[in-house]
This record gives sequence, C-alpha cells and structure tokens, in this order.
Amino acid sequence: MSVLSRTVIVAIAGCGLLGMTACGGGSASNEPVPTSKAVGSGLASFDTCAFLGEEELSAAGVSGPGKPETQLSFEPGCAYEGADRFVTLYKNQEQTVDSYRTGGNWTKYEPVTVAGRNAARAIEAGGQEDLGCTVLVDAGGGVVLYDVQGIMAGKVADPCAEAEKIANQTASRLPK
Repeated sequence: MSVLSRTVIVAIAGCGLLGMTACGGGSASNEPVPTSKAVGSGLASFDTCAFLGEEELSAAGVSGPGKPETQLSFEPGCAYEGADRFVTLYKNQEQTVDSYRTGGNWTKYEPVTVAGRNAARAIEAGGQEDLGCTVLVDAGGGVVLYDVQGIMAGKVADPCAEAEKIANQTASRLPK
C-alpha cells in the first residue's frame, strides 16, 4: 500500500469523522467523547519489528532484521525483504477493518476471518493482484496489516494467499 493511498484513506476518514461531529447537533451530556487514540490503545506497545519470529519470516520467504517503516506516523510498520518479495507488517490504532473498507481506495476488498477475527483481503486501487496484497486484521481496538508485495509482477504466485497464510499463522498472538 503506497504512502499516498494511506494518506488519502486517513484524510477521507478524518473528514468523515469531522462531518459526523459537526452534524451531530451537540449533546446535552457532559460525558467525554471517546477519542480514536483510546480505541486502539491495545496496539500502543505492539512492536511490528519484534512480532514475527525467524521461523515465520523464513516461511514467508523473507529474513530479518526488519527495517522500521515510519513514513506515516499513524501507521508505523516493519519491512522485511526476500529474494522475490517484501513483507511489511503495519499497525494502525485509529482504524479498523470496517473503517478501512468504507474509507479506503481499493480495487478489491473481501471480508475474511483470520484466527477467529474480523479481517479483509485487499488490493489497493491501481494495484495489480499479481504484484501485491494486504490482509487487514482487527486487533487491540485497531488494525494490523500484513502486506506482501512481489519485487516484480508474477514473482509471487498469489500475494493474497501468502499474506493470509502469514496472518493465519500469527494473528492469534495479536492483542485482543
């Protein structure tokens, strides 16, 4: 998933939230409104670079150590490189699988279940299915994204199957 796409997704989601707040007509209650930061707080200490073990990385066709991805402060991650692919694990404390669906820019977005959790298999708009795929999994009040990208189209036979395989092997350890 490109930086531009993620930025657009967050901008759209933010505008939607602002619009709902502005149109809400106010509230007679003095109770604090929950913030998005509190929602995904289960992911606050989740370390994307420490989550996948050596055996899991090897089975995914990559090796460690991972390189921190910090281009988007709201969606930090860790990237691993292999001979024919990149695997990147991201976390987002402000989004969920469902909010990505409605606020995202996808060519394909299919709901799936991963380790008993709400999840989705997605191809970014403009992306090629034979080049890359992201599996999003609800975790810790936010979402963890498993992204598999081929170095070149066709190098990874089925990036969605590969991303889903990694997610299925590890998602049970994600924060609830």
